[in-house]
Formats: sequence, C-alpha cells, structure tokens
Amino acid sequence: MTTPDTNTALRADGPWWADAVIYQVYPRSFADSSRDGMGDLGGVTQRLPYLKRLGVDAVWLSPFYRSPQADAGYDVADYRDVDPLFGTLEDFDAMLAEAHGLGIRIIVDLVPNHTSDEHVWFQEALAAGPDSPERDRYIFRDGRGEDGGEPPNNWQSVFGGPAWTRVHDGKGIPGQWYLHLFDSKQPDLNWGNADVRAEMEDILRFWLDRGVDGFRVDVAHGMVKAEGLPDWSQKVAMVGGDTGAEPDGSHVETTERSEDLPPEDRDVPQVPEKNMTPSGDATPPYFDQEGVHEIYRSWHRVLSEYDGDRMMVAEAWVEPMSRLFRYVRSDEMQQAFNFGFLLAGWNARNIVENVSETLTEAAAVDAPPTWVLSNHDMVRHPSRFGLDDPTSFPKGISADDEQPDEELGLARGRAAAMVMLALPGSAYVYQGDELGLPEHTTLPAEVRQDPSFFRTQGAERGRDGCRVPLPWIADAPAYGFSGPEGGEEPWLPQPESFARYAADQQEDVPGSTLELYRELISVRADRGLGTGSLAWHELNAPDAGILAYTNGSVVVVANMGGEPIELPAGEPLLLASSPDAVVESDGVNRLAPDAAVWLG
Repeated sequence: MTTPDTNTALRADGPWWADAVIYQVYPRSFADSSRDGMGDLGGVTQRLPYLKRLGVDAVWLSPFYRSPQADAGYDVADYRDVDPLFGTLEDFDAMLAEAHGLGIRIIVDLVPNHTSDEHVWFQEALAAGPDSPERDRYIFRDGRGEDGGEPPNNWQSVFGGPAWTRVHDGKGIPGQWYLHLFDSKQPDLNWGNADVRAEMEDILRFWLDRGVDGFRVDVAHGMVKAEGLPDWSQKVAMVGGDTGAEPDGSHVETTERSEDLPPEDRDVPQVPEKNMTPSGDATPPYFDQEGVHEIYRSWHRVLSEYDGDRMMVAEAWVEPMSRLFRYVRSDEMQQAFNFGFLLAGWNARNIVENVSETLTEAAAVDAPPTWVLSNHDMVRHPSRFGLDDPTSFPKGISADDEQPDEELGLARGRAAAMVMLALPGSAYVYQGDELGLPEHTTLPAEVRQDPSFFRTQGAERGRDGCRVPLPWIADAPAYGFSGPEGGEEPWLPQPESFARYAADQQEDVPGSTLELYRELISVRADRGLGTGSLAWHELNAPDAGILAYTNGSVVVVANMGGEPIELPAGEPLLLASSPDAVVESDGVNRLAPDAAVWLG
C-alpha cells in the first residue's frame, strides 16, 4: 500500500480549539459530591484540579439539563435548567467559574434534533390538535391507509421499529402521527418552523451569556428532512447511537415494536461495521440534508457576537469524509468528530488511510481535524483492542460474550493514545481513558439500565459497560466515586478490577497510564504538536503493521504487527507506551509488538 504525502500545517496562532485536548465528562459517572450514587456538577467542580494537572484545555459535559432521563438526558424537557439529579444552575455557574479560573474551557451538549415528549412544547402540541401552530413545531402528519391507520411513510427509527407514533385525543380517538427518528419519547422538531429556529438561537445565547465556550451538537446531520418526507427503503443504524425508553402509554399508541414480538420475529437493529450512513451512495431523506448548513451558518453568526473564540463541534455520522468537512466550512461549525479514526480500530492500514484522508479534507476547507478513541456510546477502546478482532465494534459486551484480553488491550490502548496525541489538530479524551479503564464486561442483566438492552431483549448488550462510575480511591467505598467516606450505591456497579485502575493508585507512579497521559499531553503542548505538520516516515509500512510519522521534531512509531521492528538509529527516546516497549540488542533498538514510542 502507498500513502500520500501529507504535510498540512495548522496555524500556530489559531483559535484555542484548533489544537485543544478536550476531556469528555459524562456527569452521572464522573464524581458524586452529594453522595447519592449519582455523579453531579459539584463532583465535576471538586475534580477540576485533577483535570488541570492532566493538562486538558477544555471539558465537554454530556447533558445535564432537566429531563425525565429516558435517554440519559438526551431527551431534554428544559434546555435552560439543570436537572436536580446533577444540581442547580448555581452549581453550574460555580463549576464554570472554577474551570475558567483554572484556564479550562467548558463545552456543553446541545440536543437540537428532538426534545423530550415531556417538554412543554410537545405537551402543548398534543393539547392543541391538528393544524395548530403548536403542532407545527414538531413533525405531525396524518396517517396513510384506511382511517389513517398506517404511518405517514416507511421510515424506521435508528433504534429499530417505525419512526412514527400515533397519538389520540382526550376521548381515545386515534389521530395524527409524529416523527421520532430515535425513541418515541424523543419527538423530532420541525426545523422549517420559525419558532424552532428562534428558540434554539435563544438557547445558544442563554448559555453563551453564562459564559460557556462552546457546544457539542448532537445528531448534527439529522435536523432537516427532505421535502415531502418520501419513503426510503434502506435501513440505517448508528454505531453506539443513543436509545430511549418506552412511553408510558398515557397519550400514544404505537405500531407493533420489535421488543413486543416473539424472539423469532423480532427486528433487532443491525449495526454496520463501518458506521452510520447506509451502504451505497444513497443518503436517507432525514440525514445530511442541505438545509442543515444554513442552520449552522446562522448559529455561526450568533457565536460571532461573543468574544473568546466560542466553538461548535458536530456529532455528524456522515460519509464520505468530504461531506463531513462541509460542516466545518469557514462560516459554519468549528469542528466535527472524526468517527472514522475511532472506527479504524487497532489496525495500521485503517489508521493511515483515515489520517491521510482526514488531513487532506481538512486542508481543503482550512479546518482543524479532530481525533477520538472512545466516548459514552462505544465499548472502551482498551477492551475493543483486546478482542480477537481488534477492529470490531460490539454493541456492548456481556459475560456471555468473548471476553477481551485485558492486558493486551491496555497495552494497545496506551500505544493508540500515543498515536492520537501526536497528531495535528484537536484530540478528545473520554473520562477514564487516562486511567486505562476497560469496559465492564460482566454487568448482570438485572443492573443494566441502557434502554437498548431492554428494547432488544438483551440481543444488544447496550452502553452501560462504558458508563460505569469512575474509580478514584482504591480502598474507599465505590472506589471513592462518592468521596472517601462513600455514600449510596452508585447508579451502576463497578467491577472489582477497577481497584487497580483507581486514580490514587496511579498518581505519581512512573509508568502508570495516568502519568503516561500527563506526559503525552505535556510534551504535545511543549512541542506544538497540535499545530504541527504531519509527514509519513520512511519506516511507515501499514500493510506490515507499522505506523510511523513525523510531526515537527517528534517521530511517532507504533508496532501493530506481530514481530519486533528496528527503530531509526540516532533518535533519542522521548516516551514509550510501556517500560518494555523498546528492547536493545546488538546495539540496535527494537520496538515490541503492540507498543509505540515518541522519538526526537
């Protein structure tokens, strides 16, 4: 395989987000200050000095808004308030002020494609009836067939089953249907409605006025639907997409859902190996429509009213890469998640191809690339890399599934971090990555909470395993999640193995994963790697499992093959992914398999 010459430098004087290391906090699982077993904003505030020492530039907070929590907060009932589970607006303001005092920026999650069915707008829409201004804020349609008993079109939810739910009036008479590309408790907003556009811009200003530095935009490719809502025959499934719970039945009736069927007839959502949009060139009429770009141009103008280089990052499952980078043209968003890098797995060829394509497309629109290995929707990468196929993406892992090789996965995960953190652009770190945390792969069924587990009768294991509360203190109750004295049982149980990964067991311990991450982030900043320039090294041989590139004065080499490889002579060792990564023999340094180094 040949790789193109890639030499795209970022401006050294660019905005803060161009080369930022951004740490994702999943609030319910980060730290619990109220000792009720649920992480909260007070816990984030308490642990900000830890993040400062780690060296991150910003924190992205997953949703903390008022919500019935049917989809872990991605079903928002009030965009301008904090859910009591996580604290109050005053707690948010205190956390934000503390973060800014430490030089850490705060990015908040924005969910613009849909609301909760408990949002006041949707309740007003149900009460107002057909053809009302209230219903026009959502996508209500009359049904097809006799008495309108069939959904308006054949669209399927990302989570399986029909994307339409029928409502009835106060007398129980069936009426219109509403669209929900996700769960029935997450009705889609109508982005052709002026009220919707004005409301979301006002929400942006509400948080910008409070001082937030940016927004992570959920389902950024899904807000606009094709005119006429035409039928579409192909299926779409998102890797790790968020899932909602069942409605309580108080105001809706649904078509038959897969979880209500016997196992032999159940339609279990299938997850493609390589993401997100369907096979072939067709684009579904509800994703990646041209109209989304006008929305982001208007949001760009809102952010431009504020100082401090405010930013947006798109969660857009879009391919090919050229279409993804349309979201970060100069008058739209500032970043888009590079899920192709995450999906490359532990495979040199996949990574080289993604990096080459990413840097080429980023240069075409003068935007910084992003890199990420794990998030709240994916099996953690050390566990994925410990599977027989380290490029696979299971939808969760249970005790009945193949169990990862924990030691091998950790070694590969540390090496992958070295590959990622030396790349030019912005890097995202999911909470616990810096501890080398594995997936909790043996959660019993009775404690699982991800609705996808229940919707598929357990065929899909769900995302609980990557959302388990963090371990802070090895010998404390719940490993210090609720502080040294402990508190209520955490909302998800932690495995015994977490004791050896606890932060206090890694603090200032040479060779620990935590210290490795701190050193990598420090050297990355000192050497200006985020604003640097990548070129493939002569040692690069992805088909042989060797990944090698240079960025400024640093040479990065990762051995993803099965045999030791000779390292370039005369290059001093900066950092290694493990103490035994480099073996000297006959005056020659060799890099062991499943290891990486920074030289220079």
